[in-house]
Amino acid sequence: MAIDKYTSRRFDIQSEEAIDLAVLEAVPFDYPDSATEVVYETEEFTFVCPWTGLPDFCRLVIRYVPHHSLVELKSLKYYLTSYRNVGILQEHAVNRILQDLVQLLQPVSMVIEAEYKERGGLKTKAVARYEKEQ
Repeated sequence: MAIDKYTSRRFDIQSEEAIDLAVLEAVPFDYPDSATEVVYETEEFTFVCPWTGLPDFCRLVIRYVPHHSLVELKSLKYYLTSYRNVGILQEHAVNRILQDLVQLLQPVSMVIEAEYKERGGLKTKAVARYEKEQ
């Protein structure tokens, strides 16, 4: 019987504990009642499949209406980079980012959208939403 040379091939995969939540910083937002929409986009967000270690790449859009805080951009870049070798499902990644940023910022609303590069003939888009309770 032939042994599949790919069956045992794995790359180093970090657990979700490697996501650097501590690096995130909030800065004051001086216009809390302005209904300002803030949008951050990157084509360079990546993490890995939790089973194979193969990379997932996506276009990530973070859209929110701040209340009293904004996320400091350098801290956001370091936070997103910390996902690079983390094994996490595509649908879980958007929800984890949403959870972490809502906890930090307590925004009026927030949407995290991820359009993943096609893999195996499938293209995935995942969207996670938060609305502050009135």
